[in-house]
Amino acid sequence: MLVSIVSYGLALGAVYALIGITYNVMFAASRVFSFTAGMTGMLGGVLGALFIDRLGMPVIVGFVATLAAGAVLGIITEILTVRPVLKSLDQHLYVLSTLAFALMIQQLTAIEWSTEPQPFPRLLPIGPGLFDQQFWLPMVACAATIVGLEWLYRRTLIGRAFLAIAEDNYAARALGLPEQRLRIASYALAGVIGTLAGFTGAEMMLAYFGNGPLLNFYGFVPVALGGMGSNRGAVVGGLALGLFQQTANFLVGGIFASVAVFVVFIVVLLARPEGFAGAATARRV
Repeated sequence: MLVSIVSYGLALGAVYALIGITYNVMFAASRVFSFTAGMTGMLGGVLGALFIDRLGMPVIVGFVATLAAGAVLGIITEILTVRPVLKSLDQHLYVLSTLAFALMIQQLTAIEWSTEPQPFPRLLPIGPGLFDQQFWLPMVACAATIVGLEWLYRRTLIGRAFLAIAEDNYAARALGLPEQRLRIASYALAGVIGTLAGFTGAEMMLAYFGNGPLLNFYGFVPVALGGMGSNRGAVVGGLALGLFQQTANFLVGGIFASVAVFVVFIVVLLARPEGFAGAATARRV
C-alpha cells in the first residue's frame, strides 16, 4: 500500500509540477496568470489518444503532433487573450479573457471528443507493476523539463533574453530585444510543456475533458507553494502535493481528501504568502 501511495503520488505530483511550470513560463513572459494552463494539460491526453488510438499514428509521430498542437495553442492564447489586455493589466482583464478561452476549449473538446473518460493507449510494451510507464513517464518528463529549462535559460542567448523580459520588459525593449516575438515563443514553450504533462499522465488520468479545471487548480497549488516564477519550487510543491493528496485519499478518501488539500493550501498561504521558495516583496513607504 505504501508503495502504491508513493508511486501514484509522485507521478501525479510530477503532472501537477509540469502544469505549475506552464503557469510560470507564461507569467514570466507577460505578467499574465493564464487559466489556459490546465486546458493544455487536458488536451495533451485527449489529442494523444486521438492521434495514436483513433487515427493510428505511430507513438513518436502522435507525441510530436501533440506537442506541436500545444505550441500552436500557446501562440493562439497569446494573440487572442493576452496581447489585447497587456495595456490593462492593472484591471485584471486577463482573468476574463483567459478564463473564457479556457472554457471555450473545454466545451469544444466535450462536443468533438466525448463527455466520458476515454482510455489512453499504452505507449511502451512494459508490463504493469512498480515500473509501469504510467508512474515513471511523468517523472521523467518533469525531470527532463526542469533540466532543459535550466539549460535554456543559463546557456543560450534566447534563454537569457527570456530572463531579461521576465525581469524587466521595459528595459529589455529599450535594449532592442524583440519583446513580442519572445513572448510568443514563451507561450509556445508553455503550450508544449502543458501538453507534455497531459500526454505523459493520461494513462492515470484518462483522456477526459473534465481534467482541465482539475489541472488548473492542482497546477496552481505548486506555483503558490513554491513561489511564483520558481520552477524548482513548483517541482517540489507539485511532488509534495501529489504525495499528500494520495495519502489523504487513502486515509479519509473521497471529497474529504480534496478538503484536506484546500485546508493545507490555505494554511500555507496564510503563513507564507510568497511561497516556500519565493522572496518576500519589499515595499517602500
